[in-house]
Amino acid sequence: MEQFVWRVLPLLTFLISFLVFFYLHDSYRAQLHPLVKLTQNKCSLLHHRHFWITSKRIVTPQGIISGSVEIKEGKIISVTEGYGKQGNSKHEEVIDYGDAVVMPGLIDVHVHLDEPGRTAWEGFDTGTRAAAAGGVTTIVDMPLNNHPTTVSKETLKLKVSVIGPLEAAENRIYVDVGFWGGLIPENALNKSILEGLLSAGVLGLKVIISKLVQYHAKLLRGISDFPMTTIHHIKEGLSVLAKYRRPLYVHSEIQQHFKKHLELNDKDGPRTYLTYLHSRPPSWEEAAIKELVGVTKDTRTGGPLEGAHVHVAHLSDSSASLDLIKEAKSRGDSISVETCPHYLAFSSEEIPNGDTRFKCSPPIRDAYNREKLWKAVLFDLPVTWSYGKKHGLTLEHLSLLWSKKPATFAGIESKGSIAVGNHADIVVWKPEVEFELNEHYPVFLKHPSLSAYMGRRLSGKVLETFVRGNLVFKKGKHAPAACGVPILAK
Repeated sequence: MEQFVWRVLPLLTFLISFLVFFYLHDSYRAQLHPLVKLTQNKCSLLHHRHFWITSKRIVTPQGIISGSVEIKEGKIISVTEGYGKQGNSKHEEVIDYGDAVVMPGLIDVHVHLDEPGRTAWEGFDTGTRAAAAGGVTTIVDMPLNNHPTTVSKETLKLKVSVIGPLEAAENRIYVDVGFWGGLIPENALNKSILEGLLSAGVLGLKVIISKLVQYHAKLLRGISDFPMTTIHHIKEGLSVLAKYRRPLYVHSEIQQHFKKHLELNDKDGPRTYLTYLHSRPPSWEEAAIKELVGVTKDTRTGGPLEGAHVHVAHLSDSSASLDLIKEAKSRGDSISVETCPHYLAFSSEEIPNGDTRFKCSPPIRDAYNREKLWKAVLFDLPVTWSYGKKHGLTLEHLSLLWSKKPATFAGIESKGSIAVGNHADIVVWKPEVEFELNEHYPVFLKHPSLSAYMGRRLSGKVLETFVRGNLVFKKGKHAPAACGVPILAK
């Protein structure tokens, strides 16, 4: 049971896998090709293809305005300043949200939906419904922990086929979904396999360089087809990624004194949180990032790996590891980093012993480390807003971190902001509404109650979520049919 709970925690789309990006490489781009499909009325709770939404608080790239957004056939065709003004139109449907915030839909680029092969853990249906309920309109699925892992064009094709026929208006995803591929020794040393995977449409690659992470993967997740890579494999992968101008997503922990840390010699016993925390010190993250920045120097303009980009996943250490990334970024390296809400919401001092809901890799560190993370970056709406507003987070900054920067990072240029020509991916929510999180919240579809945030009082209630103009979620209910679109890179 402990292993099952530990596995579920990072999969709760609403609470755990939402990310934030800082020190992002602004020049990175990748052209994407969403598979356009015909929409039907049952894809949406609103049976209009041309309508207006109006609010006193609309978050746009130019700031918060009081005005209206015109939507037609899934795209934003005008943004009008002035509350209650709908241009020259008097016939289209107008939805007045009053004081509720209208904001670009959130984009979560680090999601494990575990399908095919492990739907007992999650799945496209429940995972994307949970995303929609949390205000997330686009997700990018990781190449593990599904089985088989997504490490070739054949396994990508298999994963996409699980969603449903591409020509059909209905499928099994309620939001738009992109895909990362996996970098492993086999395809790193065989460029034809790797190029086949990238040509098939993955948005970039994910890699693990820690032997201990791989040890845990085999022991706790039953994954044997996603082996660890070395820095040599990473260099080979980056040489191919440079050609495609897509990023490499890196789980960055390299164990130091492996046998020593496997010994359960902590005086408090194996089930205390401190035992786990001490087994994965910040030096492991630092060691991995030192190796990475030794390579990212070649991603600078004019370098042999120009066009490649390295992204450090779920950073926990706010000291030496973060400093290394800052220094590399200041030198012109193409590198970025993310952290996660649980590193910003919790501290090791408050985690109960034996409560595996808080177990993640890298681990949640102490309160001092948490505060340093907050200073570095001001992350699922209620969790982000509830903790972030105490540190000066604004609606504009929230939208930048959760929508625009993830869209830029993944190369999804048609998403991430309320602007003319973009997909009408919109979340409507009330930041001031407070509630106590319980198992009835609509993001808990697969495993109710298994959340580290359970029982906490949060701020920010999601009212409605639009994906390409389809109203897919409204006041606890989803659209009758799932009509999300798979996103594949060109």
